[in-house]
Formats: sequence, C-alpha cells, structure tokens
Amino acid sequence: MRETWAPVLAILAAVMLPYGVARVAAEEPPDLDHLLRRFDEMYESSGTTARVQIEIVSPEKTRTMKLRVWSQGEDHALIVIDAPPRDAGTATLRIEQNLWNYLPKISRTIRVPPSMMMGSWMGTDFTNDDLVHESSYEEDYNAELIGRSEEPPGWHLRLTAKPDVPGLWKRVEIIFGGEHQLPIEIDYYDRKDRLARTMELGDVQQIDGRWITTRMRVIPADEEGEYTELRYLDVDFDADIDESLFSLSELERRW
Repeated sequence: MRETWAPVLAILAAVMLPYGVARVAAEEPPDLDHLLRRFDEMYESSGTTARVQIEIVSPEKTRTMKLRVWSQGEDHALIVIDAPPRDAGTATLRIEQNLWNYLPKISRTIRVPPSMMMGSWMGTDFTNDDLVHESSYEEDYNAELIGRSEEPPGWHLRLTAKPDVPGLWKRVEIIFGGEHQLPIEIDYYDRKDRLARTMELGDVQQIDGRWITTRMRVIPADEEGEYTELRYLDVDFDADIDESLFSLSELERRW
C-alpha cells in the first residue's frame, strides 16, 4: 500500500509546492518605508494638473464643488474653485510651508497658520493639510506594522505622530491592500486619541504610468449620515507649469 501511494504523493507534492511558496511569498510583510513613500508621492510630480469634483453630503442637503488644481513637487500647489458660482474664484495657494486662501467676495487674502492645518478646508470634511499635503506620512510619523487585516483585506499599519512635529493627528491607522498595495482605508485619531474620521479610497486607475486612487471619501466619526467625497475627473502628471503661477499675485487674479 505504501509503495502504491508513494508516486501519487510525490505528484501532489510537486503540484502543491509552487502554490505553497507563492502563498508564503504573498504573505511576506511589506516594506513600510516603501508603502508610505509611495503614498506621500502618489499624486506628486514635477508638474501636475487636475480637475476635481467634491461632494459634501449631509442628511439635509448635498453641495457639489468643482476645482482646478496645479502642483509642482511637494512644495507648490494652487487650487481654484470653479463651481458653484457663489464660490467661483475662491483659491488656495501653498508655497513650501506657507498657505493662503483668497476670498473673492471680500477681495482678501488670508494666511492659514500652521495651527490650522487640521482645520476644515472650505467647509468640507477634508482638512487644509489633505488638500495641499503639507505633512508627510513617512517623515512626520513613526510607523509600525500591526499585521494582516481581514476587513478590509490588506496590511494594517499604525502611525504615531512624532513629538516634535506640531499640528498632526495623534495616530493614523492605514490599511494597504489590493493588487497594487495602495491605501484603501485610513482612520484618523485626534490629540485625545479619539476616532475623528475615516477615509475610504478606491477606483484605482493607471494614469501616466502610475497607479492611483481616484476617489476619496471622508466620513466624520461624530456626524451620522455625513461625508465628503472627492473624485478626480482628469489628471495629468506630465504637465509643463510655469513656477510663476504659484504666487500671491496669481492667487488673487480673477479666474
């Protein structure tokens, strides 16, 4: 009997071994620095232009905004609201660590102090920091791998803000998943270590040779039935942008 089954067992072992090796390889822990660096740089390039739609949803109403965005690297960004008409021309400019909002209704430019980076951007559930990416997940937080996540499936990372960097979330929990190991869910905890909001990311697309998430939904923890959803309508990571666009004079022009 033992001799009869030996060839069968040998064949099964030969068939199953590659599967087992592949499965073990797939379960190997990811490189945390690589994941966070790719997340930080997911939308960055030497010249990026985009059209974006933002929906602010509450049980009472839904408000839709349409924006144009220009950016260079990680230090320059300009965002201009095109719609609705009452907000058209409102703009946000970032130059290195400085941030300004231009309000056309009162023809006034207001500098946003570092202490307000976690504040709401234009009444949405996104923060000023979300829109201009002033902070860095790789540089401003200490990261640790918690392990595998079942729901949603992926790798669970915990980021804790470094004590010498002001104005950040105290803790950020990120799930990286999918074929391209992109962030798919992020929980943000405030300075009292309370869950403040959850961001869900999806609609992965390859654009100009890179894989990005083109939809982000932010759900506040303490506001039932409310969320803000951002969608990229189109994006170009190879745009030729004059650096003079990122100036206070350009910020205040009539768009």
